[in-house]
Order: sequence, then structure tokens, then C-alpha cells
Amino acid sequence: MQNNKTTSERIRLKQVLVLALLFMMIGSLLELYLLEHYEDTWQLIPVICIGVALINFCVLLYRRSQAAIHLFKIVLVLTTFSGVYGVVLHLQSNFEFEQDMKPTASFWQLISESISGALPTLAPMSLVVLACIGYSYLILIQQQQQHEKI
Repeated sequence: MQNNKTTSERIRLKQVLVLALLFMMIGSLLELYLLEHYEDTWQLIPVICIGVALINFCVLLYRRSQAAIHLFKIVLVLTTFSGVYGVVLHLQSNFEFEQDMKPTASFWQLISESISGALPTLAPMSLVVLACIGYSYLILIQQQQQHEKI
């Protein structure tokens, strides 16, 4: 009885993670497209990372192989780095803008204004959340594979 309950909970958790990942990836791609986040080469980094992750995730859903799992891990790591790098780029752009607008402002005033600047400084961190959800899915399927071997 307990085994059936555990299996049922794993299935529900897997469904939630799949939906969350698909929602995050498709929603993020749509938002980046609507914001025209493709005008510069640097702006394509999150679009490419999310696109590759989405394709790889779909492959993983229908054909789970060790190669697909390893590739998904690599893509998730790159997506995480691109999110952190996006924060740096947004903060840098906001800082330069604030510096032009207020040339006599102190460094800390510029940093303070940059964090809440025109470009959403922390928005790229959603890629880190996406990667965490993706990694959670990988942990779940790995546990499922180990459970099936027993």
C-alpha cells in the first residue's frame, strides 16, 4: 500500500515539474520575444539557452537516454551562468545610464539607482530558477530509474 502511495506521489511531482518547466521555458521565450530581446548578440544568449533547453527537454520526455540527460545537465548549467551574466549586463547597462544622467552622483547612489533601473536587474535570475526546476526533474527521473532497477 505504501509503495503505491509513493509511486503516485512521484508521478504527481513529475507532472508538476514537467508543467512548471514547460511553462517557464515557453513563457520566458514568449516574454523575451515580446520585449524584442533579440536586437543585440548578447540578448540572444538567454533565447538560445532556453530554446536548446526546451528542445532537449522534449527529447528527454519522449526518449530518455544517458546522452540526453547529460546534455540537459550541461544546458542547465549554461542557462544558470547566462542568468547570472544577464544580471551583470543589466546592472552594468543601468549603471552606465545612471552615470550619464547623474554625473555628480556617488558610486553608491548610482548602484542604488541601477538596481531599480530601466532594465530589470534581477529578471535574468529566472533562468536560474528554470535550471533548478530542470535539475529537480533530473533528480526525480534518476530516482525513478533506480527504483525500477530494484
